[in-house]
Amino acid sequence: MSGTDPTRRPEPEPPADPAPGPWVRAPWALPSAVAREFDPSRAGRRSRRTVRDWLADFTCFFAAVFIGMVGADAVVDNPHISQGAAELDQVIGALACAAVWLRRRWPLGLAVVMVPVAVASDTAGGAAAAALFTLAVHRPFRYVAWVGGASIAVLPLTYWLRPDGDIPYGVSIAFGVLVTASVIGWGMFVRSRRELLLSLRDRALRAENEAALRAEQAQRLAREDIAREMHDVLAHRLTLLSVHAGALEFRPDAPRAEIVRAAGVIRESAHEALQDLRQVIGVLRGGDADASGRPQPTLAALDTLVAESREAGMKVVLDNHVTDPAAVPATLGRTAYRIAQEGLTNARKHAPGAEVTVAVTGAPGEGLTLSVRNPAPPGDVPEVPGSGQGLIGLAERASLAGGRLRHAPGPDGGFHLEAWLPWAS
Repeated sequence: MSGTDPTRRPEPEPPADPAPGPWVRAPWALPSAVAREFDPSRAGRRSRRTVRDWLADFTCFFAAVFIGMVGADAVVDNPHISQGAAELDQVIGALACAAVWLRRRWPLGLAVVMVPVAVASDTAGGAAAAALFTLAVHRPFRYVAWVGGASIAVLPLTYWLRPDGDIPYGVSIAFGVLVTASVIGWGMFVRSRRELLLSLRDRALRAENEAALRAEQAQRLAREDIAREMHDVLAHRLTLLSVHAGALEFRPDAPRAEIVRAAGVIRESAHEALQDLRQVIGVLRGGDADASGRPQPTLAALDTLVAESREAGMKVVLDNHVTDPAAVPATLGRTAYRIAQEGLTNARKHAPGAEVTVAVTGAPGEGLTLSVRNPAPPGDVPEVPGSGQGLIGLAERASLAGGRLRHAPGPDGGFHLEAWLPWAS
């Protein structure tokens, strides 16, 4: 069913309404109770009859009148009923047929009243059937069971008071039970069909809302991945820029060769930062991790990372016990590279001048262990802005790879970062 209501979504800016289905475009063809659920403009308002309701009401009224006329003829021709009783029967039947127009407002009350009325008047049989049908459509089964059971229970009394001259007594009772059961079954079928229609509509609306939530969650996860990648890629480069720019600022009288070297590192770091930024933007636009054409860093690029840090003036010791770094799976190597990169960046910011040790061990089937350790800084540490999101991002990255990450300050005032990542055999 396509009669969903996008305006009910808990979104600040709901999308444009989809093209309504045939039932929504023609609410007059639905019962008023169903049309109110499908059409949001009817919500909270008093239920008004639709064109379909008016047609159903006229059909029930004329059916009750037709059955009443057949019953009136039978009463007039019945030798067991006097002329006065036949006239009274017709009057009661006419009033019962007029009461059919009240079936929507008081379905239970009308059906209960029609039980004794049907006993007193054969002409009211059609009106009683219409009332019982309406009760089965609009009320739960427990009410239908009580009223329907009462209607069947009084059938022997009805045919005993006014026996049919052409049909045997037992056959008349059996026919009455069959008609009552058919009316109840028909009403319950209509009710179940309406409930199915509403359930399908609710299911479609729920599926649409769940799809919107899944899309929103996917967008949020994509934004988090992009933010994490931006941090991991650019923090290292920008830290190098900050260190060398600070050195040039505080040592304007440095030797020319040292100034030239620092300026070269700044230029190279800025160039690499721009390249990495283009790569991340390419991923954002195209959804392809290799959209930029640049190779992704792996564990084999750890030597280059350490060399860059040494050129920036850091003291870094690399202790790599992995026999063949190129054999490490690309995803695993990239995760380990990013963890080492963030560890070196943090050490450069928070422990300048301290010797940093990067240790890598592991083998297929055992996992890959990477640790970054640094002692307390030898001197005063300038205040460096930071929110701690890098370590949180590393923990999420390691968790997504199926591993774990630990970090804690050391007893000597240093810092220790250690990660374990699974390495399938």
